[in-house]
Amino acid sequence: MNQEIYTAFKAYDIRAESPNVIDNKFARNLGLSVAKVLKPKKVMVAKDMRLTSNNLELALVETLTDVGVDVVKVGLCSTPMFNVLLGLANGEFDLGIMVTASHNPGIYNGFKLTRGDCLPIGLGSGLETIRDAYETVSTNYASARIKHVGKVIEDAEALDRYVDFIIQKAALPDNMPDMNIVIDAGNGMSGFVMPKLLEKLPWIKSNNLYFDLDGNFPNHEANPLKVETLEMLKKQVKETGAVCGVAFDGDADRVGFVDENSLQIGGDILTAILGKIELKKYPGGTVMCDTRYSWAVPEAIESMGGKFEPCLVGHANIKNAMRKNHAIFSGELSMHFYYSELWNVESGDYTLLLLLKDMAQTGKKMSDLRSGLTQYFRSEELNYTVEEKDAVFKRMIDEYKSDATKIIDIDGLRYEFGDPKKDSQAWWFSLRSSGTEPLIRLNVEATTKELMERKVAEMDKLIKKFG
Repeated sequence: MNQEIYTAFKAYDIRAESPNVIDNKFARNLGLSVAKVLKPKKVMVAKDMRLTSNNLELALVETLTDVGVDVVKVGLCSTPMFNVLLGLANGEFDLGIMVTASHNPGIYNGFKLTRGDCLPIGLGSGLETIRDAYETVSTNYASARIKHVGKVIEDAEALDRYVDFIIQKAALPDNMPDMNIVIDAGNGMSGFVMPKLLEKLPWIKSNNLYFDLDGNFPNHEANPLKVETLEMLKKQVKETGAVCGVAFDGDADRVGFVDENSLQIGGDILTAILGKIELKKYPGGTVMCDTRYSWAVPEAIESMGGKFEPCLVGHANIKNAMRKNHAIFSGELSMHFYYSELWNVESGDYTLLLLLKDMAQTGKKMSDLRSGLTQYFRSEELNYTVEEKDAVFKRMIDEYKSDATKIIDIDGLRYEFGDPKKDSQAWWFSLRSSGTEPLIRLNVEATTKELMERKVAEMDKLIKKFG
């Protein structure tokens, strides 16, 4: 198999440059591979607004129907909408396929595969078998076709069904006050979903940024984790006096927030805030977060009587872990937020409604929600391209393991040094390989800013020796 095609099959989904790697032939072969391995009878297919999405969707649907699979086309769709629609279908579909490359730049595209029960298919949960079948399937349609050609049905009411469900689940009171916010759709799929949501919730007074769907992403990369993508959002929050600013990624499954002072809130801190909200509904429940979490997260969850569990990064891993641990909610530093009440899938739209509801009911500002948490000193997530990943990890283990007071190695390394409640010089670091990019990622937190900066400089020097 061509190496570029092989590496397009990532840990959690399929993603590569398009049409250079992921083209119509790739989509056809994928359709044949899926049909061969999973043998679905009925598949839901959706797409985002990327430049190659229309052609990839067409090639995929034609292939599936040629081999006898019935297809329901949702058309334009965010990933949360796609996942919730699968959940609402209650087993009607054997499989869902979303054409998207999430937050990646415009030259990329790909596919997210999800079983009818809302469990994603990644490496380790079936994607490797589909990848292996890809190499052997034939694109000779004369031999692949069967007498029964699958039907194609278009779902024209999907958007309304999703938005109505999200609003109903949020259980918003009738007396919600007018709330002024700024929403940056990043030219991605939130620009398709949000107008319908805002139409049905007129108390949300939104200043909308970059709602035009554009797979070129002409204004900025649709990635709310990156500080540089939030410049206009922060400016508009200040100028309009908004209660918060909201930024979505390309397929709208990640959502970031800035408070009324235009200060960005980290994904792990949002996990603590949202976890506390969910624990009001589900007392004593389990909340999960990937291993890059601030010490403030378990402290907040346990202060509410909840249980905290670390988990692997990645939606495929987290959704499986939530089922296993019966978790009520999970979050990631990358700003995915997952809810048991939504079949363990993520929804930035639902997250926004929960936060606005909590602010209205408590009378708190968004900055107040964060200020109630213990404040530690945290680095940005630092990314490194290194040729010798294994050597980097070995060097870190040799250098730090013997002094670590707590080790979590379910996803790369998380070494903790001391107890922040007892030790004024406590700190931790997390080092892991990206599941979607050729990078290793470093996070550091400490009880003092000076210690955090010193440890970042120390580890930066060690890692760069292998660059």
